Amino acid sequence: MLTLASKLKRDDGLKGSRTPATASDSTRRVSVRDRLLVKEVAELEANLPCTCKVHFPDPNKLHCFQLTVTPDEGYYQGGKFQFETEVPDAYNMVPPKVKCLTKIWHPNITETGEICLSLLREHSIDGTGWAPTRTLKDVVWGLNSLFTDLLNFDDPLNIEAAEHHLRDKEDFRNKVEDYIKHYAR
Repeated sequence: MLTLASKLKRDDGLKGSRTPATASDSTRRVSVRDRLLVKEVAELEANLPCTCKVHFPDPNKLHCFQLTVTPDEGYYQGGKFQFETEVPDAYNMVPPKVKCLTKIWHPNITETGEICLSLLREHSIDGTGWAPTRTLKDVVWGLNSLFTDLLNFDDPLNIEAAEHHLRDKEDFRNKVEDYIKHYAR
């Protein structure tokens, strides 16, 4: 599946040869980000939560992928939530950019897809933000956890959703279920 991995092997084989590099060899060079991604994607695919699926629209572009989270418990059980992830050139010094493509009623995700997850922040007051030691696996597990143990009503991005939960938990649940029926099937 990872055709970029085979390209990396081919490039490594060229390094070992004593022939001078040609222009076509230099265009085949792979970035540090892409080298990291080959390793991280293999690890990710071997350690995905059972509620997650990863899809690479273009197997040669490991820096752009989609994640589907299908929670099996809690408020969001039965929904199917799509996330788009783009890994910037400066990865792993900066975090991936992630957006929720599914309209959702959630205290930590806005209706326009912005996500409040500390490990996606470059700088975090609590020290839990992005660090070069983090990987895509951490990002996927973090996004998955937003539907269970990281669901946070006390530090919301979508204040209206958090206040709704505080005011009337049953009506909040009904609105979440309504959003799932309309947007997350």
